[in-house]
Amino acid sequence: MADALSEAVTIERVIRETPGVRTFIFNKKIEFHPGQFVMVWVLGIDEIPMALSAPNAISVQRVGDATEALFSLSGGDRLGIRGPFGTWFPDEGEILAICGGIGAAPLLQLARTDCINTFLLGARTEEEVPFVDVLDECTNLLIATDDGSLGYGGMVTDLLRDHNLVNIETFDAICTCGPEPMMRVILSFLNEKHIPERGFFSLHRYMKCGIGVCGSCCIDPEGFRVCREGPVFRGDTLLESEFGRYTRDASGRKRIT
Repeated sequence: MADALSEAVTIERVIRETPGVRTFIFNKKIEFHPGQFVMVWVLGIDEIPMALSAPNAISVQRVGDATEALFSLSGGDRLGIRGPFGTWFPDEGEILAICGGIGAAPLLQLARTDCINTFLLGARTEEEVPFVDVLDECTNLLIATDDGSLGYGGMVTDLLRDHNLVNIETFDAICTCGPEPMMRVILSFLNEKHIPERGFFSLHRYMKCGIGVCGSCCIDPEGFRVCREGPVFRGDTLLESEFGRYTRDASGRKRIT
């Protein structure tokens, strides 16, 4: 697809993953690397960045006006898709994935191709854990829920402290996506182990253009554009950044994460 043009696709079916997450399968396959994103135009509402969870699918959590409008769509409805854009996760060596909820979506395709050895997946409750069947089939899946209703009772980052479950130093790459406070804990842990460069973190920022022109997704202090230099960043490049500390809204005002 051309960078500047949105292409119309038709939704073929919608899968309910959890009460707040749905996967939209459309009628066009896109060549992409896991971790890249597309700009999704919800007709009459907005255009927003979304990670591809498959060559012909996006997995969406209902969090705002655009995603609320997406949840009202069904088979036969249309979307605009522009992309793919950005950097991606590595796909060689021993890979550990650590994700919170819908953050697993950008890593699904990597899991399907047997590139991920161990997958740590966290959510608040059992009913909010997405993609269990596919991840359990493709990876060594370890689940943590805040309330203990499935798997380990506690935060997914707690699993990193249990050397019997995860020896993080044996992995060539640690790929992660989810809430930034969670990912900041992971980066700090990697830094303690003196291996921050093995971490790869997928950032989500407010975006207008998706092609590096508008500057709305730049992060402090280096001015990296999440849409171009990211969305996947190596851990050692984020140590002194705003990552996990704050983001900015559409007006540029800081929001503490």
